[in-house]
Amino acid sequence: MNEIQFEDFEKLDIRVGTILEVHEFPEAHNPAYQLTIDFGPLGIKKTSAQITARYSPRDLMNQQIVALLNIPVKQIGSFDSECLLLGAVNAKDVFIVRPEFLVKAGTLVK
Repeated sequence: MNEIQFEDFEKLDIRVGTILEVHEFPEAHNPAYQLTIDFGPLGIKKTSAQITARYSPRDLMNQQIVALLNIPVKQIGSFDSECLLLGAVNAKDVFIVRPEFLVKAGTLVK
């Protein structure tokens, strides 16, 4: 893996959000959900996440997550993914990165 400068890390806008809605995403090539996430004062954003193997929609509702916000919108079929949910990847399994305690939506992660 290539080393980056600390200034590069500082460019990342990583925030805590709260999942408001979870929908199946049948158009996706791989099983995925469409998530609607509240980032407090930064607004509500949507993303697609391939996390169906470990999480059910019920598991995800009202859960806090960590996401990268300052990336370009990525169109997946007819869906615009506006942020990137962060997770630890082990083979084909993804474990969502979450705060240990309840924090305010929109809190900066550094």
